[in-house]
Amino acid sequence: MKKSLLIFLFLTAICSLLFADNPPSPLTLWYNQPASQWEEAIPIGNGHMGAMIFGGTDKERIQLNEETIWTKRDEFSDKPDGHKYINKIRTLLFEEQYEEAETLVRRHLLEDRMPNNTNSYQTLGDLYLDFEKFETISQYQRQLDLSDAIASVSFISDGVHFSREYFSSNPANATIMKISADQPGQISFTARLNRPGDGENISVDGHTIIMNQKVDDKEGVTYETRVQIRAKGGKTEATDRRIKITGADEVVLIQVAATDYRGEDPTLLCNNYLNDISEKSYELLRKEHISDYQSLFNRVSLDLGTSDAIYFPVNERLNALRKGAEDPALFSLYYQFGRYLLISSSRPGSMPANLQGLWESTLTPPWNADYHININIQMNYWPAEVTNLPECHLPFLHFIGQLRENGRKTTKTLYGARGFTAHHTTDAWHFTTAQGQPQWAMWPMGAAWATTHIWEHFLFTRDTTFLKDYGFDVMKEAALFLSDFLVKDPETGLLVSGPSMSPENTFFTPQGNRASVVMGPSMDHQIIHHLFSSVIEASKVLDAEDHFTRKITRQLKQLTPPEIGEDGRILEWSEELKEAEPGHRHMSHLYGLYPSSQFSWQKTPELMEAARKVIEERLKHGGGHTGWSRAWMVNFYARLKDSNEAYQNMRALLTKSTHPNLFDNHPPFQIDGNFGGTAGLTEMLLQSHQGNIELLPALPSQWREGSVKGLKARGGYTINISWSDSALTTAEISGPVDTDVPVVYNGQAINVTIYKGETTIIQVQDF
Repeated sequence: MKKSLLIFLFLTAICSLLFADNPPSPLTLWYNQPASQWEEAIPIGNGHMGAMIFGGTDKERIQLNEETIWTKRDEFSDKPDGHKYINKIRTLLFEEQYEEAETLVRRHLLEDRMPNNTNSYQTLGDLYLDFEKFETISQYQRQLDLSDAIASVSFISDGVHFSREYFSSNPANATIMKISADQPGQISFTARLNRPGDGENISVDGHTIIMNQKVDDKEGVTYETRVQIRAKGGKTEATDRRIKITGADEVVLIQVAATDYRGEDPTLLCNNYLNDISEKSYELLRKEHISDYQSLFNRVSLDLGTSDAIYFPVNERLNALRKGAEDPALFSLYYQFGRYLLISSSRPGSMPANLQGLWESTLTPPWNADYHININIQMNYWPAEVTNLPECHLPFLHFIGQLRENGRKTTKTLYGARGFTAHHTTDAWHFTTAQGQPQWAMWPMGAAWATTHIWEHFLFTRDTTFLKDYGFDVMKEAALFLSDFLVKDPETGLLVSGPSMSPENTFFTPQGNRASVVMGPSMDHQIIHHLFSSVIEASKVLDAEDHFTRKITRQLKQLTPPEIGEDGRILEWSEELKEAEPGHRHMSHLYGLYPSSQFSWQKTPELMEAARKVIEERLKHGGGHTGWSRAWMVNFYARLKDSNEAYQNMRALLTKSTHPNLFDNHPPFQIDGNFGGTAGLTEMLLQSHQGNIELLPALPSQWREGSVKGLKARGGYTINISWSDSALTTAEISGPVDTDVPVVYNGQAINVTIYKGETTIIQVQDF
């Protein structure tokens, strides 16, 4: 055993004695020092607004976000008359003249005017609290309690115990902070707002600091944020840009923010937010926040076992895990942190979670913190349904429909087709055109993949009204484009898509050059299969079968299926082509394994084996090196029912791709890995994609004792599972209708009768 691990185990024993009377909560991220960098700060959010808490003693930085702070430097437009060149490009690709085809693609289909590719999400700014210097500091602790979504900082200085609480309230449309001490007259600080760059206007009106601006050199949204200060005791002094508090007993700060993104007046909105809560005490605001948050968070609980590691700060627990320690409770904490982030960044009526969810500290974030729809935004929502947060899925589902207006123009202009499409990325302004380089831009499948989430939402919720009034039309319109986009392969006579590519990957042409665009990439066909099947099933649910659904039923039968190459792997492109990057982060041709359900041990064991070989080859060449890619690996191995590899990749996600505050490290920070990891752990415990409910399909030996409550399965079922000594003990299943459902455990299946409003209990001996 390594010396460092022995030291860690010794220290855990000491700490367990010190905390014996008040052990840390298993749902708490805690630290014994302030954040020294952004990736150590604690995130809070209410779906619309967010903040990062640094917890400094003499200087507190609270970095602020509002979901609609976006630039608008330029409009995107489809290359005019692009559709006139589609047939020529297809002919060249069928003839394997890849370089010539890509020349036409660049010239006639791809817009490449903006060096930054998209408009950008940006920080709102920072609230600084400059305290009178504390001479001594002891017993410092900074924490985030996931059970109530309240962050806090506490410490002792010169015999005085200081406390701060922070939360972002959805009911109040505000971020709220309380500063207190256990002795009167001890709170003294100066509050100020600022924002990176130039142009912000800052003023003070009474006890409120106001900051507003037209962002990005007057081309983005207009925002306003206000910080209202309520002090008990002491003296409050205002200058033209700051507010100074001296000798107060307690101070409450309330921050609100709004923009004109949706056509409303941000000043009026901020006034309304503050007026609506002007008569509410801090205690009432806190109570309403907790009630609202827990109505979502408390639906699922997870226990994977515990250890004395809980007595250590999260950053030290991560380091110990890297050195070989076992810490099952850290996996539970990471899992629930993913659910917390989704609740905090995606609520009904909000924007969907972007590449960084809601949290960004600069004016120029990586990849503009936009909406990448070639996996990243989809991965953000993988945990929504299975972890019992369907409301949090809605911002994405509605965003998909908002792409239609531009997406219809794109299909007509670039492809001469009907329906709507979108390419690899978009932003707050819903552009859908193909822009950038062929290896990521020439991929018109973004809308199609996104619309499969609508069907998944129905499968989990049985919400026929949502499907009928909104979802079915969006799915059908995306499928209409795919139906027009398909053509016959002159060699096989089967239908193929194209021109298209396998997201962000490249191959070597026979001439030794890199290329990416082909006819019939495997992922395209798997997405088409998924969407066509979903539209057909939805039409049956709604009794809406028509000429179009009959047409895509025929096309589905003629669609080129996934193929296995001579080396036993699923082909990524339409033929066996040499990969330029064998360890590429995208594993697009395994879409049928996850998130789709086209591959299974029951129906397509040969594809499951071929998928495993794809994964092994990717990992052998360094794949899984980004956080989100590693999270995808967890889901793959869970679907393969390989518990050991699922666990090892889950462990690698935490040890190699996780920041001290548990944010995913792409690198840099990118939130999809958090969401993908939460989805993957769920997939290890419960699966329902094959028409049954499978219990503990990939439970690793490291989680010998445990339980999970509140998971959701397709069909609207709620599942509780308990296990001991790595084996199922009991499962509880309830559902929205009277029905029979097959339940599988350890390869054995039984038929279980479910009665609406009742819970059916299954014992391990029933199998």
